[in-house]
Amino acid sequence: MQKQDFYHSLILQAKGLIGDEPNMIANMANLSALLWMSLEDINWVGFYIMDGDDELVLGPFQGKPACIRIPVGKGVCGTAVAMQQTQLVEDVHLFPGHIACDAASNSEIVVPVYRNGKVVAVLDIDSPSLARFDEQDKQGLEALINAFELTLGA
Repeated sequence: MQKQDFYHSLILQAKGLIGDEPNMIANMANLSALLWMSLEDINWVGFYIMDGDDELVLGPFQGKPACIRIPVGKGVCGTAVAMQQTQLVEDVHLFPGHIACDAASNSEIVVPVYRNGKVVAVLDIDSPSLARFDEQDKQGLEALINAFELTLGA
C-alpha cells in the first residue's frame, strides 16, 4: 500500500474512533493506540499537552515510560511548540538540545495540535531507525491531527 493510501485509510479509521467524542484525553488515548497498531518501525507514540504557557506535560501514549515535563523551546517537542510547526528529525542525535527519553530512539516527528489558533498539545512519534519519517509521513500525520483538531471545538 502506498503511503498516501495508508494515511487516507488511517484518517478514516481515526474519524470513526474520535469523530463524535469531544473529550481531548479520550481521543488522544485512542489516536495513540491506533498509531501504535498501524505504524511500522516506531518505538513510542503519544501526546504532550501544554501545561501553562511554558511547559508540556506527558499525555496519553504507547511505549516505554517517558519524560514527564518538557519546557517550551527544549528538545524536539518543545521546539515544535516554540516554532509552531512540525519537526521532522532524521537523526535526533544531531538535533541541538535533544531530550533522550529513550536511548533507542534515532528519528522523530512532532506535530503541533491547535485549538483556536494556539498550540495546546503535540503528537510525538519516535523510531529506532534513522530517517524513518519523510514528507509523506509529515503530510499524513498533519492531516490526521487536523481531523483531531475538529473534535476540540472552540
